[in-house]
Amino acid sequence: MSKLLRYHQSEDTCFVTTVTKGRKNILVENVSLLTDVIRRQEESLEFRVVAYVTLPDHLHILIEGKGIDLSTIMRRIKLSFSKLYRDKYDMKQGHIWQHRFWDHIIRNQDDMNRHIDYIHYNPVKHGYVKRPFDGNIHRYIITGIIIRMIGGYSKKMNLRENSESKIHG
Repeated sequence: MSKLLRYHQSEDTCFVTTVTKGRKNILVENVSLLTDVIRRQEESLEFRVVAYVTLPDHLHILIEGKGIDLSTIMRRIKLSFSKLYRDKYDMKQGHIWQHRFWDHIIRNQDDMNRHIDYIHYNPVKHGYVKRPFDGNIHRYIITGIIIRMIGGYSKKMNLRENSESKIHG
């Protein structure tokens, strides 16, 4: 397998998609495990999660590197989740995630907004909810208050209060 080179600096903000091996639907039923792993790695490595959404077989996450290499961040998230998942289900071996992940460097504020909107709409696209924000599926770690108009639906969010969330599809 060839080595995929990633062309970004460790300070870049990146949109990442990672998928479970064989697209197994394991993430939503284990979302608290995944959320805990992301939070612990965020504190340990000192990167910043801007937004993310967990779907049954994949995760979209917007990460601000803050000096940490994206591959290191994703490796730690995937390895930590895999270990806890295997322990929970008494698995001795087996892959949990596909080997790689897809990433996109955020180039400007418009690009950031488009990717946050993608995170909002992805559960709608897959038929898990009818409107963005249904089911409280998003997490923001941004200071301030935001009012977003998406698809004619507005939601005022106090972003100083972190809100963890899950989809129950």
